[in-house]
Amino acid sequence: MYGWIFRHLPGPLWARIFTSVILVAAALGALVTWAFPWMAQFTPFSGTTLDGQ
Repeated sequence: MYGWIFRHLPGPLWARIFTSVILVAAALGALVTWAFPWMAQFTPFSGTTLDGQ
């Protein structure tokens, strides 16, 4: 899948690498902004065992 995307990006090699980095950063940003906060309510790791002292 990633090879297919990389082959279909326009431009020379340096432009495809730059565009790939931008696409990966956008995907990670979308995950951190929307997917992970939504998913946090369904994970059992949100409870803490430490006191606030």
